Amino acid sequence: MDAEIEVRASQLRQPSHDSVDAYLRVISALMLRDMRTRFFGSYWGYVAQVLWPVAHMFIISGALVFRKVPAPFGDSVMIFAASGAVPALAFQYIAREMMKGILLNRPLIYYPQVKAFDVMISRATIEIIGSLMGVIIIFVLLLCLGINPIPENIPTAISGYLCAVCLGIGIGTVNCAIVQFFPGWLLGFIGINILLYISAGVFFLATDFPSQIYGVMKWNPILQLVEWVRLGYDPSLPIEIDYIYMFMWVFGSLTFGLLLERTVSRRSS
Repeated sequence: MDAEIEVRASQLRQPSHDSVDAYLRVISALMLRDMRTRFFGSYWGYVAQVLWPVAHMFIISGALVFRKVPAPFGDSVMIFAASGAVPALAFQYIAREMMKGILLNRPLIYYPQVKAFDVMISRATIEIIGSLMGVIIIFVLLLCLGINPIPENIPTAISGYLCAVCLGIGIGTVNCAIVQFFPGWLLGFIGINILLYISAGVFFLATDFPSQIYGVMKWNPILQLVEWVRLGYDPSLPIEIDYIYMFMWVFGSLTFGLLLERTVSRRSS
């Protein structure tokens, strides 16, 4: 597979009217390699990657049901769990796996035809597809259980999820640049992510906390992503999303990550 990537990438250096098609073949080869090597050299490993967020959501639901915790809004604990877990995990998986892609595919970057940016694009594409597949599976399972997963305000819920994906790409770009000269950042980011996830309101409604504490928690962008999606399911929730703050996070992280990646690429060339 590595030889195939090198051959396809070399086509980019040749004068051709099909340079875009050649580049897409390089990305597809990187994606196939990633899917095969993710778990035990089998595509089934990628299936496990897709199903893990689904299992995560049902674990949260099972814990709430076991503790006999009523749904903080609506009539379904599963909708509450899914509306929190889906955006939070979409962000975390994309941001983390893009960084891991750089570390796992480091030997390929030494080829002059394959750039770190190519690995970032392929890894982000795989994670976005996997996240969308996970959402579809969750919707189908909820429908099979007789639960209506359609949000009351569809544009609000979809825009919140898309913002989670975009923020994951932005932070993932920053992570990819940092990890190229400081591999230990992978563990540091995982530790920070755990703290952000715990305080993101996935297991509870942050609005139940006193206003002073809630005001501090709102600085957590993952919390705002979760509340954004939940607002689509229940517009009556006492939630106000700081859209400007979130857009600053998305565009700021993406811009900073691309500039940092360009600086790292220049130093390594």
